[in-house]
Amino acid sequence: MSGLKILVVGSSIAGPTTAYWLAKAGAHVTIIERFPHLRTGGQAIDIRTSGVAVMRKMPGMEDLVRAKREKIEGISFVRPDGRPWGVITSTGDPDEQSLISEFEISRGNLAGVLVGLTEGNERIEYVYGEQVAAIKQQGGVDVGERAKGPVTVEFMNGLEPREFDLIVACDGATSRTRATGLECGVRDHVHSTNIWAAYFSVPRSLLNDSTIGQAHSAPGGRFISVGSNPSTQTSTIMLMAHHPPSHRDATLPFRQALAQGESALKKYITESYADVGWRTEEFLAYMNTEATDFYASEILQVKPPSLYNLATRVVLVGDAGYATGPTGFGTSIALTGAYHLAGELGKHAGDLEAGLVAYEDRMRPLIKEMQKIPPLVGTIMAPQTAWGIWMRNHLFALVAWSGVVGVVQRFFGAAFRSSEGFVLPEYEWVR
Repeated sequence: MSGLKILVVGSSIAGPTTAYWLAKAGAHVTIIERFPHLRTGGQAIDIRTSGVAVMRKMPGMEDLVRAKREKIEGISFVRPDGRPWGVITSTGDPDEQSLISEFEISRGNLAGVLVGLTEGNERIEYVYGEQVAAIKQQGGVDVGERAKGPVTVEFMNGLEPREFDLIVACDGATSRTRATGLECGVRDHVHSTNIWAAYFSVPRSLLNDSTIGQAHSAPGGRFISVGSNPSTQTSTIMLMAHHPPSHRDATLPFRQALAQGESALKKYITESYADVGWRTEEFLAYMNTEATDFYASEILQVKPPSLYNLATRVVLVGDAGYATGPTGFGTSIALTGAYHLAGELGKHAGDLEAGLVAYEDRMRPLIKEMQKIPPLVGTIMAPQTAWGIWMRNHLFALVAWSGVVGVVQRFFGAAFRSSEGFVLPEYEWVR
């Protein structure tokens, strides 16, 4: 792969990880990000199973993650007056995680760790505030049945056109690069889970510096949770709306508000959560007046017919290719996909198509497994009725009191398996 020029689109989790491994395989990588700077904040995410195995192959990453991880010692569902129904704590074993991950970290902090591991690499270049405008074959024509050689990428915001041997889409579930590369619509191959979520930070002092994650539910599948972030002395609020599977296109009002801008979206969320209770009114007031890192999106699954298109020289990694929805495995499968893509391209050096085929063969079984939405996830996280919430809270209290978290784990399947069950192949790296 020495001399291979690769464009990575997106600088969150999948993008920097892919660049890290591609550089180790010998490629020269350019990462573009449409935002003018690295995005901070965002929801708490977990590194589990195969993701832990990949992390441990990146020297220094585990220590950096531990230093910036969310300090959540347990989780609880709370009554309207704040009293907990019970608390479930972590196992204390990073190789055998439960509902609490030993590697829970905010998306922004993890992105910062990964960018920090790659920024000083002479084979990796970051360009912020830029997007792909068009992909063309040599000679300037739009890509056709198959690009015979490198493609020329034209950019939207001033970067001069460049030639690349491969383009890696790491720009999320609604990836524009996927739409261009697979020659489809942005929402083609996107499957709604009928869930949306919003995130923002509040001072930890609002929760008396608690390190116990707290959650509260209201009828209609409305859920609010709080977790602490010791590296920034803040707590992250998540507001999640989980609509029944039978409700077709239930996230349409959310998407319409999203399209109108942040003010309209905050108004929609405020109205949706007006009667949730607990401390929701207080948190909404902070969201509307002081929050600086507000972010909201749908929670989606992505299931394209292929993870690459040789005609356009585009391949998908992370949410752009296999967003997992509410399974708890999206971050880990993104880390794993980045490792496999670079490893297989290096292994099949000189035969780009063979490397891409091998990458897809590696990923398909894992994608199938990790896109399985755990049974009862909606019932447990966000019941639709007051009766359902009452039942969930009493079940949670029983589980917390009895300590039978292992029983709960069986309902949540792959997301809580031991990392020892995911053995990564060993690849040869040039650096």
